[in-house]
Amino acid sequence: MNVIFISPNFPLHFYNFCDRLKGLGVNVLGIGDCPYNDLGDNCRNALAEYYYVPSLEDYEAVYRAVAFFSFKYGRIDYIDSQNEYWLELEAMLRTDFNITTGFQTKDMDAVKRKSRMKEGYAAAGVKTARYHLVDHTAGCRRFIEEVGYPVIVKPDNGVGASNTWKLNSDKELNDFMWTKPNQQFIMEEFVPGHIETFDGITDGNGDVIFAAGQVMARTPMDMLHGAGENVSYTQNVQKTDLLDIGTRVVKAFNVKNRFFHFEFFRLDEDKDGLGQKGEIIGLEVNMRAPGGYIPDKMNYAYHVDVYQIWAESLVYNENRSFRDYRFRRYVTHVGRSGKEAYLHSPEDIRERFGEKILLENRPPESISGGMGSYVFMLYAASKEELQEQASYILKHADGTDWLV
Repeated sequence: MNVIFISPNFPLHFYNFCDRLKGLGVNVLGIGDCPYNDLGDNCRNALAEYYYVPSLEDYEAVYRAVAFFSFKYGRIDYIDSQNEYWLELEAMLRTDFNITTGFQTKDMDAVKRKSRMKEGYAAAGVKTARYHLVDHTAGCRRFIEEVGYPVIVKPDNGVGASNTWKLNSDKELNDFMWTKPNQQFIMEEFVPGHIETFDGITDGNGDVIFAAGQVMARTPMDMLHGAGENVSYTQNVQKTDLLDIGTRVVKAFNVKNRFFHFEFFRLDEDKDGLGQKGEIIGLEVNMRAPGGYIPDKMNYAYHVDVYQIWAESLVYNENRSFRDYRFRRYVTHVGRSGKEAYLHSPEDIRERFGEKILLENRPPESISGGMGSYVFMLYAASKEELQEQASYILKHADGTDWLV
């Protein structure tokens, strides 16, 4: 089997996808814009061969790389990147080389445009926020008359929470309309809730062979536009309504032999025209592994290797190694802001929580906005314990709590 992996070096832990495939006897062929000698030993050792291109934005150069691998190794079975930014590049290559194991160019709007995602959620019987594709100020005001302020505006085809705003008044609407980038934006009613995710891996029939979930105490937009503090934790998704809802959404989007990361709001209060407190509202779908340290959190929470499960999906079309997986413990990501002074030092935290600290790290600046400038990952036996851990780590030097 031949698998091409786009940009296997970024993020740094993505070499694990290639490594597990190699362990199953797969020829893993990397294409990236990082010089070979700069890849790092783990990444280099996981690849059968690597093709350097000066820019992955240069489609002709990447096309030539795939053509070279096809000539040298024969049929390419899969192309992947596990990176939202390169999903359209993957689809173009699959389409041009007639590689049918994955989304094609014609499929991209349904899984990349937030307005089109709502159709998939509707097919699964899941509500979504009311929306308006931004056209002109008068059209936006008519929509706001229906749903009220605040409203959220973001690129219809965008990655993460970049270029996302919360508008609270006509003045802020006017300012946005005058200064917005030249791209299609979607405007949505504000959803008073927190994010819960349904994450996992499917086989070739679109059946879920591994499922997990996260609860985010702050939305990605809050993290990017606020202090940058972040708390999220694993939850036993098998004991929530998201197992049924998420599985229906997987089927609606025809997700096969892929990692997926689906985001939902759970309403924290009733919202007229939308739903009641506790109800699930579809937010967006991501056809790749969840970002940051979430794969590691899933591994710790379930005592599995999600990279191995993904590789087995491609090679065996099943989860062979961890069929009887079950939720074992809560795992919490606590991200500190680089702009805030904290009451407890890292040394205090290490002394307080000891072996319960699974990871302590300073993420690269390019991704710290959504993760925190300094991260602790810890395990806990209960929600009460994980809340105590987060409160201690994020206690401000002036005595205030992080959520204030």
